[in-house]
Amino acid sequence: MLCVTIARTRHKHTIAEHQQVAEQGAKLVELRLDYIGRSIDLSRLIKNRPTPVVVTCRRREDGGRWERSEEERLMLLRSAIAMGVEYVDLEDDTAAKIPRYGKTKRIVSVHNFEGTPEDLSSIHRELSKTDADIVKIAAQANSFHDTARMFDLMASAKIPTIGISMGDHGTPTRILAHRFGAPFTYCVFNPDKKVAPGQLSYDQMVNIYRAESIKPNTKLYGVVADPVAHSYSPLIHNASFQAHEIDSRYLPFRVAPEDLDFFLSWCREHGIGGLSVTIPHKTAILSKLTQAESAAHGIGACNTVIFSDEDLVGYNTDYRAAMDCLTEAYEKFRSPKDGFNKVSVLILGAGGVSKAVGYGLAQRGAQVTITARNAASADELARALNGKTVPWNDRHIVVPDILVNGTPVGMFPEMDDTPFQTSKLKGQTLVFDTLYNPEQTLFIKGARAARCPVITGLQMFVRQAAYQYRLFTGKEPPIPVMVKTIKKAISPVNYQDLEEDEDEDSAVFEI
Repeated sequence: MLCVTIARTRHKHTIAEHQQVAEQGAKLVELRLDYIGRSIDLSRLIKNRPTPVVVTCRRREDGGRWERSEEERLMLLRSAIAMGVEYVDLEDDTAAKIPRYGKTKRIVSVHNFEGTPEDLSSIHRELSKTDADIVKIAAQANSFHDTARMFDLMASAKIPTIGISMGDHGTPTRILAHRFGAPFTYCVFNPDKKVAPGQLSYDQMVNIYRAESIKPNTKLYGVVADPVAHSYSPLIHNASFQAHEIDSRYLPFRVAPEDLDFFLSWCREHGIGGLSVTIPHKTAILSKLTQAESAAHGIGACNTVIFSDEDLVGYNTDYRAAMDCLTEAYEKFRSPKDGFNKVSVLILGAGGVSKAVGYGLAQRGAQVTITARNAASADELARALNGKTVPWNDRHIVVPDILVNGTPVGMFPEMDDTPFQTSKLKGQTLVFDTLYNPEQTLFIKGARAARCPVITGLQMFVRQAAYQYRLFTGKEPPIPVMVKTIKKAISPVNYQDLEEDEDEDSAVFEI
C-alpha cells in the first residue's frame, strides 16, 4: 500500500489535495500538521476525510517544520488519537509520553538525515519496545550497502517495519517496500513538494513502477549507474513490461564504483534478471563477466548484462543500435555496394559512445577520424580503431561522408550549443547526433538546414533499449510504446497524442 504525504501550509489546500488524491485511488494519506502555518483546526482536517490517515507533526530536529511549543505538539497528537485517526506517527522519545488509546495504531519512528547507522538492528529493537504497531526507520543512504542493510532489516523484522533509505541510493527501498515486508511506503502527490530526499511521486509509484502490485515472484531488472536519477530507462522498460502484461519491474540502482562487486552479488541473491549498465561501470563490469560478446570486448565497454544461472553474460547494445541506425540511413542515402568500406567518418569525442560507433564502423572498413578536446583520448581511440586524429580546432577542415557527435555538447539543459558549426556542412554528409534529450538538438537542426540526412539520438536510444528488452524477456519489443514514452518524457510540453503516428514510428525503429 502507498501512503501519500500531504504537506501544505493551508487547511483548504490540504483538504483539496486529500480529496484529489483519494479520487485518483490512494488508500492512505499522511497529514503533515507541521507544515500548516496557522493555528491548526484538526477537526476540519479529519472530520470528513476521504481516506484513512496518518497524522504526523514533525519537529525541526527530526526533519519537520514545527516551531511552536512541544506541549502544543503533543496535545495535537493526543487529540488526533482521541478523534480516532487510523495512525499516528510518534518519534522514539515521544512515544512514551503518549499512551495508546482506542483503535489508533502507533507508528514509532526515527529519522537520520546524515547517514545510515551501523546499529540498525539495535535501534529497531529499542523502537519495538515502545508499544509500536509499526516501526519506521528512515535514514540517508550514502551507498548501496546502506540500502541493502535496510532491505535486510525489513525482511527480518518480527514487527511490521517500514525501512526507508533516503536519497538516490535508497530509491529501491521505496519501490520494493512491500516485497520486503513493509505494510506501506511513502510518496508525495505533487512531485515539486517532496518532504524527504529521494521521495517519489504517487504517479511514479502507481504508473511507472506499479509498486503496489509487486509480488515476491515479480521479476526485477534495472539500470546501474552513478548518478542514476536522470535515467529514462525505467520509463521505457516499465512501459514495455506493462504493454506486454509482463509481471516485471525495472528499477534505478545508484551504485558507486567501489560497490559494484557487492551490488552484483546482491543481484544474484535477490534474483535480478538483467541490468542496463552505464557510466561509470561500462568498462569495469567487463572483468566481472563470465561471458561477453566479442563487440563488448572489442569496444572495451558493456552496457547490458544478463544473469543466467551462474553466468553473467555481457552485451553492447549501443553498438548494435548505432550500426542499425547508420546502415539503414546510409543505404537509403548512398546505396553503397560495399557497405561502409572506405567511407570517411569524423567522430566528435572519444568517450564510450564514440568507441561503440567507431568500433562498428571500423569493423566494416570505414576510414575513421577522431577529434576531441582531450587530444590524448582521441589518440588512444584512433590507435584502437586503426584510424587517425585531427585537432579539435581543425575539425571543420574535414569533409566526411559521415559525421558523428559523441560529445555531450547540446544536451539538456545546455541546449544552445553545438559541437560543430553546421554552416560548414555539405548536403552529402550523413549527420548522426547520439544525444536524445532534446531529440532535435541545435546540431541536428543545423544539419537539416544544410540539407544533410540525419539520425537522431532518440533513434539510437530506442533501438538499444529494444535490444535490451529482447535480451531481458525473449519477446519482441513494443517499439511504438517505447517511442511515445520517451518523446513524452523529454518534451512533455510539445508532446501530442501520437496514436496516428504509430505505423510511422514502428517503421522508423523496426529492428
